[in-house]
This record gives sequence, structure tokens and C-alpha cells, in this order.
Amino acid sequence: MPKPQKHVFVCTQNRGPGHPRGSCQQSGCAEVMEQFQWEFQQRELYGKYALTPSGCIGPCGGGPSVLVYPEGIMYGKVGKADVTAIIDEHLIGDVPVERLKVPADIWG
Repeated sequence: MPKPQKHVFVCTQNRGPGHPRGSCQQSGCAEVMEQFQWEFQQRELYGKYALTPSGCIGPCGGGPSVLVYPEGIMYGKVGKADVTAIIDEHLIGDVPVERLKVPADIWG
């Protein structure tokens, strides 16, 4: 397998209801992960880019969270409808999606 150009981590952390930190699972990360998987498959992006479900990667109250390396860009409150923008603008276009970036005082 060739080295991927970028690696996308989608938080799929699941904490029980009422946990003070919340979790991305409670915020809809399953739909986000499914959309990434669908687009990667339909657009034949596997190999060029890597996609990995992960445990907690950051600010739980701002989930679903998506982290893109090698840049270390953290996206928050990502919805299913945002996945195409992350792929088109950031992965393919090399321009981070500013409206989804977690502020530097939280992740920076």
C-alpha cells in the first residue's frame, strides 16, 4: 500500500448518556463516518488518502470531530453534509474548510 497523502480520523467515541464530556457518538458521528466511507469508495480515494475511525481526539462538546493529518487540522460539529467539502476543499484542494475549523484557543 502506498503512503497516503493525508490521513483522516473520525472520532467515534461513545460514552454513556449523561457523561459530563458527552461524546461524538451522541452527536451523530456514525453518519459522518458512513458518508466518508461512501465517498471514499465511490470516488476511489482509498490508497491516496487514509480514513480511520478513532477514539476521543479532542473537544468532546464540539463533535463530531474530524482530524486531518499531516496538517493537524481539527474540524468540529461536522455533519454528513460537510464531508464533501472536507474531501473537495481540504483533501483534494489542500485548502482547509475554515467554517468547520476548531478555534485555535481550543485546538491550536
